[in-house]
Amino acid sequence: MTTASPARAAAERAQSLLERHRATLDDAVTAIRTREYWSPYPDEADSYGEAARAAGQEAFRALLDREFASDQPGRDGSVGPAPADGGERSPYGIELGVTYPHADPDVLLPAMEAAMPEWREAGPWGRAAVCAEILDRINARSFELAHAAVHTSGHNFLMAFHAGAVHAQDRGMEAVAYALFEQTRMPAEAKWSRPMPDGRLFSLAKTFTVLPRGVSLLIANRVFPAWNGYPGFFASLATGNAVLVKPHPGAVLPLALTVRIAREVLSESGFDPNLVALAPEYPGEQLAATLALRPEVRIVDYAGTSAFGDWLEANAHQARVFTAKSAANSILVESTADYRGMLHNIAFSLALYSGQLCTSPQNLLIPRDGIATEDGHRGYAEVVRDLADTLTGLLADDASAIAVLGALVGSDVLESVEHAASGRIGPVALAPRAVEHPDFPAATLRTPVLVTLDASRDEDRETFGREWFGPIAFAVAVDSAAHGAELMLGVTRRAGALSVGVHTTSPDVEALVADVCERAGVMLSVNLMGDWYITQSAVYSDLHSTGLNPSGNAVYCDGAYVAERFRTVGVRRYDGSR
Repeated sequence: MTTASPARAAAERAQSLLERHRATLDDAVTAIRTREYWSPYPDEADSYGEAARAAGQEAFRALLDREFASDQPGRDGSVGPAPADGGERSPYGIELGVTYPHADPDVLLPAMEAAMPEWREAGPWGRAAVCAEILDRINARSFELAHAAVHTSGHNFLMAFHAGAVHAQDRGMEAVAYALFEQTRMPAEAKWSRPMPDGRLFSLAKTFTVLPRGVSLLIANRVFPAWNGYPGFFASLATGNAVLVKPHPGAVLPLALTVRIAREVLSESGFDPNLVALAPEYPGEQLAATLALRPEVRIVDYAGTSAFGDWLEANAHQARVFTAKSAANSILVESTADYRGMLHNIAFSLALYSGQLCTSPQNLLIPRDGIATEDGHRGYAEVVRDLADTLTGLLADDASAIAVLGALVGSDVLESVEHAASGRIGPVALAPRAVEHPDFPAATLRTPVLVTLDASRDEDRETFGREWFGPIAFAVAVDSAAHGAELMLGVTRRAGALSVGVHTTSPDVEALVADVCERAGVMLSVNLMGDWYITQSAVYSDLHSTGLNPSGNAVYCDGAYVAERFRTVGVRRYDGSR
């Protein structure tokens, strides 16, 4: 009796997982084709049962003040637990006290390369099934991951449950669906026949094998390590690549949990768990730059500031580099048929997570002569005052503010808020206020600061022409809707933008802004009201970014995002002539 090879046995286990997840994978592929609403992961916390939230919080607490155990190879030291040693400190003011193993790349990277051949043999469907199982296991721990997001990225709990857990899982599944679709676009086998002049039929049997590029390096940010990280993580893994995760020093825990779960599933499925590994860094080590230039690294996924993203694009020549960088998002306010609804929608967008979303609006472009509303004309100063009043009402007390805001992720963000509030860059229409959190007295929370600027001034154009990260917004007086659209085009082309908006009742203005957005390469939202905001991006339907402006070259998610993570090799075999 012969025994199946380890590679074949693992592939067979992957096929058994496919029976479990085939319907979900089919539905995911259908969703990216139709762009209709679909999700396998409920985003209502109550859907997970009454005990899930408490169990998740308890599981999170059990991770604190101890070593994060790992069996990955190459350990040569420890990172943390104190912030001075590379440990994490919550934006809500507590130290997590978690110690992570540090790995020697000279040991870890060869082990990851060695894990790839068996993973390649699983094929597109087998790999997709294992990825779906990983995502299922992650979903079962959504509350634990949400608490980790609260205390690494400063989210309020609802934001953490969505962006740090279930919506990030959707982004992962979306990437798996695209990877599956792109890898199976070409048949695995084909028979090619050509009639010859003498009447014979010349035949070739052909096979087409998907081959991964190599080790994929994920360089994650602190603000949305899962939401920005899962697309690249699962796109690379599903296309046969090993994935090395280099987390932000301030937000290691969410991705450490992700890596642990992935390694467990891979091992249980018969694959080498070293297909996925974690690489935390010592203080000042600059590990991301070192790893990005390693010859083993053939793919780099990065989300963060433009400065390092630009460096990666210019220097990591051996790899295909996908970047998500800084953005300065704008909304043109020209007219509206629902003035109060518009003000509330804009105010909530400005306040959500304290303006620390990559899609948060920064520049509000308002004609200096004012706007038309259903109740008559409103001057520029009136619009600014009414928006300030709406923000004040939305965040009137600390309890209301805590439900919308997030803790500032760094002292540099607070410094920017204080600088904007000083009046040195422009008159302050609404000053920020400190918000006290009853459970975390050391947390740093601020309501948005609203500054008035004039687009006719060179210094003001320079101010709003770059990203101001955090709860900082500029009400910019423009000459007209056309002038505002021109400024939107210029800012997007120079500083990048991920999401811009317009409020107008004029078809001509809407068409003008739509044309500008096509020229600038940025997603446009028109007259958003109610519970849908410019900050939101619907997974499986919306394309997050376009890759056409300086905010980055990566798109979550389209075919180009996954297709360059693998190549296809053909073999031709003579099949005779008849």
